[in-house]
Amino acid sequence: MPLPLYLLAMAVFAMGTSEFMLAGLLPDIASDFGVTVGTAGTLTSAFAIGMIVGAPLMAVLARDRSGRSSLLGFVLVFLTAHAVGAATPDFPVLFATRVVAALANAGFLAVALTVAGTLVTPDRKGRALAVLLSGTTVATIAGVPGGAVLGTLLGWRASFWAVAASCLPAAIGVLTAIPARPAEADESDGPALRAEFAQLKSRRLLLVMLLGALVNAATFASFTFLAPVVTGTAGLGELWVPVTLVLFGAGSFVGVTAAGRLSDQRPGLVLAAGGPLLLLGWPALAVLADEPAALLSLVFAQGALSFAVGGTLITRVLYEAAGAPTMAGSYATAALNVGAAAGPLVAATALGTGAGHLGPLWASGLLVTVALLIAFPLRTAVAGGGSAEVPR
Repeated sequence: MPLPLYLLAMAVFAMGTSEFMLAGLLPDIASDFGVTVGTAGTLTSAFAIGMIVGAPLMAVLARDRSGRSSLLGFVLVFLTAHAVGAATPDFPVLFATRVVAALANAGFLAVALTVAGTLVTPDRKGRALAVLLSGTTVATIAGVPGGAVLGTLLGWRASFWAVAASCLPAAIGVLTAIPARPAEADESDGPALRAEFAQLKSRRLLLVMLLGALVNAATFASFTFLAPVVTGTAGLGELWVPVTLVLFGAGSFVGVTAAGRLSDQRPGLVLAAGGPLLLLGWPALAVLADEPAALLSLVFAQGALSFAVGGTLITRVLYEAAGAPTMAGSYATAALNVGAAAGPLVAATALGTGAGHLGPLWASGLLVTVALLIAFPLRTAVAGGGSAEVPR
């Protein structure tokens, strides 16, 4: 894989750290600004909504610019938003910076997914996507726990400054390593915006976007609420929470890396093998959560399966949206973040049931069940088979 892909992954690492680390910082943020934890939690919602809206919007704004200038601009806006957020004494300003950061994050990821496809041969999009997503998985392994520790020792503002600082090498890497492409060439050679949006009429594209969103929703439903399972159901100490999150992140790194080598040529194999295992894993985790050894093992396995299956589906989005070269990345980003926003909402509802802390795990199993029920009769289309048609 070319070096520029790894530099893009560095920026994805910084942005993923920012997105995920907030959960561990909310109590301190609430105390600092004199608001409730629930009010501080709206920062997470603001980021998720900004990501969903920002993916297509930022991709449209960036489509007539070179990939390098767009990526550099998004990184610098993201950096500035965190610097302002770290310095502000006003909660509304912090809230606004989270929206701005989300828009920049969405725009960067949408453009990066598209640029990544131009850095490799057409049959290696899955491997390129795996490299990009590895930035997110490494964020869950190192960035999020590191941000939590930094926030504990020096306050939440230090974590925001650290994210801002980590954007600097990414910005330098984008400026020096991403090839410049004249905006005029993009505009004259590529399809019109109307034609790119027309790709959304493709039933196969909408199908894989829906399935990707459902699998990602299942992932975030359980990932968001793992802490009470660890400390409550399993009876482990609070120090085991970051250990569990690291295990999930390590599994996700293994899964996305392994699937990246198969999702281009053998996506059907990844989905046929990984989908049923992913479905079995969530209820198994719910049933065995009171056994620490089983809990930790299954958390790793579910991280691997979630990102293997989810990453393969997002790769299928890029292939199915090949006729929208500047917007394909935004469609993939939107699918990911619809799932990221919807999953915790479904899980929060499940918390109010008799299942208690285990409710999100059962909810994840239900979401994967829905995905498989949709995918099974259309499995040839999902895997990219040329003869399959999605029925009207």
